[in-house]
Amino acid sequence: MKTAISCWIAIVSLSLHAQDFKAGVARADITPAGPIRLAGYASRNKPSESVDQRIFVKALALEDQTGVRTLIVTADTIGTPRWFNDELAARIERELKVPRARFLFACSHSHNTPVIHGCLTTMYGLEGKEAADVEAYTKMFLQKSFEAAAAALKDLRPVKLSHGQGEAKFAANRRAFGPKGVGFGVNPTGVVDHSVPVLRVEGADGALKAVVFGYACHCTTPGGTYEVSGDWAGYAQANLEQTYAGATALFITGCGADMNPNPRPGGTMLFARAHGLQLAGAVARVLTGPMRPVRGPLRGAFDRAELPLEKTPGKDYYEAKLKEKAPATQRYAQQHLDVMARGEKLMTSYPAPLQVLRFGGDLTLVAISGETCVDYSLRLKRELPDERLWVAGYCNDIFAYVPSMRILTEGGYEADSNLIYYGFPTRFAPAVEDTLVKKVHELLKATAP
Repeated sequence: MKTAISCWIAIVSLSLHAQDFKAGVARADITPAGPIRLAGYASRNKPSESVDQRIFVKALALEDQTGVRTLIVTADTIGTPRWFNDELAARIERELKVPRARFLFACSHSHNTPVIHGCLTTMYGLEGKEAADVEAYTKMFLQKSFEAAAAALKDLRPVKLSHGQGEAKFAANRRAFGPKGVGFGVNPTGVVDHSVPVLRVEGADGALKAVVFGYACHCTTPGGTYEVSGDWAGYAQANLEQTYAGATALFITGCGADMNPNPRPGGTMLFARAHGLQLAGAVARVLTGPMRPVRGPLRGAFDRAELPLEKTPGKDYYEAKLKEKAPATQRYAQQHLDVMARGEKLMTSYPAPLQVLRFGGDLTLVAISGETCVDYSLRLKRELPDERLWVAGYCNDIFAYVPSMRILTEGGYEADSNLIYYGFPTRFAPAVEDTLVKKVHELLKATAP
């Protein structure tokens, strides 16, 4: 009798766990219909020539036991600016009734995807048909992102969630130190985060419905080629979907702004395929091993941290920049001189979106905006050892690199040069790291059980 009761309790417990969540998935193809300018490299001077791999926006809808719904949308894209995310979030809240705190948009940051209108525009200086093509593509991308989110909400079915973590080692710190300062290369002693967080979404029939996974590294394997591709992140998703028939794989970039894939001989997709296969293998090993159950309720919080900039330079600074040879630098200088000529004030801070999605006491996803450097992930994990943290970057708004205090001290592209392309008047102030981390702690407290 005692054994029978124990078995009954176990069955009921498993059943209740299985009903903790409902999930739905959907996708939309966002591969450009024709040649278009690709993002990520100022050296590119013509539209794309071919499609190596089709690219997608994917959506995972979750409903916890309280009936509250959450959306996670991921995309093979260089990044989406503030206007894109705000417009999409407002429409999702208005038409799909999912509030801003429960809508997350994550970008893979592949440098072989189309330019997005309003993101890194100083880098390209597009005009005429090229600019019109980018605007049309961005509108299509925005619409398909909404359609994927809506379709995922219509696909809700009972699921079980579980979480695990693996490891992949192709990400290398790219901040190489030399006689002229910090440049691009491979720093074998530089800090990295090789963790591969995995969220398993298993249907009532035991089959894998979806898998969400992350990794902290730039999608820059093939260099400045003219092929449309999701790079290694796209190949990892494709490999997993081929292995687990019927499943949807969604990728969330970690805090990898100062990481590059290694090796990465420019001009070839071979290593993008190899890195993607390595990452897919790391995810598969997690899926086949023991994983921790993830239960509800799912709490969400969203806010913006006002990240301070250093003192704004004077007119002389931009006039000197205007004389430099790089076209992007000239555009940057003229942009700021025009603002000053109109009597307007230059930006002194930036409202960076931050978000927390907390799955009961089992898993906490921290989503940081911008090109987020690895120090943020490592610091949060160090400060919160009792939390099962998944720290992501490149979420909800790609506005500039978000340097740590260490990177600001050392200098280099992540601290300074990137701001030319993003159009910021000057570098972030030393308080940027503590300001951001303080706001994350506030959101964690707001979602605490």
